[in-house]
Amino acid sequence: MTGGGHRELVEELLNEGGGVLRLAPAFVARDLVPPGRRLGLPEDAYDLGERGYLCERWLGSTTRADNRVGPPDEGLSHLVDATGRRRLTLREAIDADPGAVMGEAYAVTHPQGLGRLAKLLDYGARIPYHVHPPQRFAELVGRRSKDEAYYFPAGVDTGPHPETFFGVHPWIARERSYEVLLPYLVDWDSDLILRHARAELQVADDGFQVPSGVLHAPGTALTVELQEDSDVFAMFQALNAGRIISKDLLFKDVRPEDRREHAERFPLGFVEWELNGDPFFYEHNHLTPRPVDAGEPAGGREWWIFYNTTKFSGKKLVVPAGASHSTTERGVYSILVWSGVGRYCGHDVRAGDPESDELLVSHAAATAPHLVENTGDADLVVFKFFGPDINDTPIIPRYPS
Repeated sequence: MTGGGHRELVEELLNEGGGVLRLAPAFVARDLVPPGRRLGLPEDAYDLGERGYLCERWLGSTTRADNRVGPPDEGLSHLVDATGRRRLTLREAIDADPGAVMGEAYAVTHPQGLGRLAKLLDYGARIPYHVHPPQRFAELVGRRSKDEAYYFPAGVDTGPHPETFFGVHPWIARERSYEVLLPYLVDWDSDLILRHARAELQVADDGFQVPSGVLHAPGTALTVELQEDSDVFAMFQALNAGRIISKDLLFKDVRPEDRREHAERFPLGFVEWELNGDPFFYEHNHLTPRPVDAGEPAGGREWWIFYNTTKFSGKKLVVPAGASHSTTERGVYSILVWSGVGRYCGHDVRAGDPESDELLVSHAAATAPHLVENTGDADLVVFKFFGPDINDTPIIPRYPS
């Protein structure tokens, strides 16, 4: 289909959906860690052989998964028409008509597109200790940095290791001691590098933010993640889930010439020492839901669950059984229906059904009043995901004040 054809199809689907696009689920395989098997798929669907396991679902995604093996559209969300047929990808839709999806003014100031990626992470073992290179390093390989944040929904089994390791002990950061971590990267034979990090419990209805440059090893709680639209990382932990992973993942986003010249010392440069050794790391990066100040609730309540940054933001909306909630937002956003059943902007939605739990609300529909109706007998819970510079969110104070 030509670019002009894509534009016509985008217009057709937006008109058909009243400014709302229905999205098909985008499941992503990873070959590092076994699956948690909590994505609601048949038991035989998780193991994909050479590709690894289905461990993630990407939401409202315009980002391709940077996997060694996999289909060319892995990670990309697809638009679905009224018959349920998959059409073009969301990335193709935004490339064809960014103004129609994102709003004309926002599209001009954000030519990179939606600028964020939401995910469900479903791992049966801890993700290895790794770091996302800051922008000054990511751009060396033509990529973007990857700040990210987590929310741990309630009512889900947390798995065998519901704790995340963050950063390094403050004394290591104070001395910027490459020599403490370097031997683990050179020897590449253990998981003992984790003894230099601090673990935080993954608590339900709670979360954390992780700026680029911060070492982390996420635990096994089912996680809603929101991040910059990038898939860059450098693995720092050799042994994980009972096996040695490829050392090439330490150098995944390192230029060959930098690897030849600096070897294991180069990815150590990705580490932002002050952030990693912050003695108030918990206080500065812990995210607990904060009520959205929108006056008296009109049938539902909202909380910020992703905030403290201009790079992305997110909310949790809860509409009680039999109630309806009118909302107006400041720009384009996507949703995942987490629990319950209802209608969202006139579209039937149902949690637990990947074919009817995900929508993208275009700028035009988002900035006009739109209705969320709970047609079931339990709470309707919806997560909303926004890109950069759309919302003014709460800011975490610095400690000590």
